[in-house]
Amino acid sequence: MPTQRTLEAQRLEFAQRPLIATPIAGLIAWSVVAISALFLDSYSVSIVLFIATGMIVYLGMFISKFTGEDFLSKDKPKNTFDSLFFYTVGMSFLVYAIAIPFYLIDITSLPLTVGVLTGLMWLPISWIIQHWIGVVHGVLRTLCVLVAWYLFPDSRFLAVSVVIVLLYLFAIAVLYHRWRQLQVQT
Repeated sequence: MPTQRTLEAQRLEFAQRPLIATPIAGLIAWSVVAISALFLDSYSVSIVLFIATGMIVYLGMFISKFTGEDFLSKDKPKNTFDSLFFYTVGMSFLVYAIAIPFYLIDITSLPLTVGVLTGLMWLPISWIIQHWIGVVHGVLRTLCVLVAWYLFPDSRFLAVSVVIVLLYLFAIAVLYHRWRQLQVQT
């Protein structure tokens, strides 16, 4: 009978991963939204935003095959924190129940609501990997998205997207550096 790994052992195992596949997917999705905002009207960009952000998890699953994370690998042992991560992804989908009604009232509310609400999943990641990046990304994302939304009322889709793209670039760099440091230590 195989021995069961403790939650702490599984948390440590999860934290040893690069954890960049999903942020890279988010970077791509929000970049597509930003580029679309340069050429399309608000309604068309909102459709792009719905599709692009709805595809982040699927794009992340694909990218994970190239980052060594391989979310869907059948070869690695089950890890409770993989399940928790996918629950946070589910939480991000559920927040559309807040975003959509506001979108129906004010189309330009969409980048604000989706940008902030989907950024909430970064907080549990900080706890799981015991690193500051998730809290910093989540808090900065909330504050900067809100500020950009107010400062650029005529370019909300573009301004919010640019903020999120820049924060993703920062987070990916920090996560990659963190992972490289872990590789040196082992």
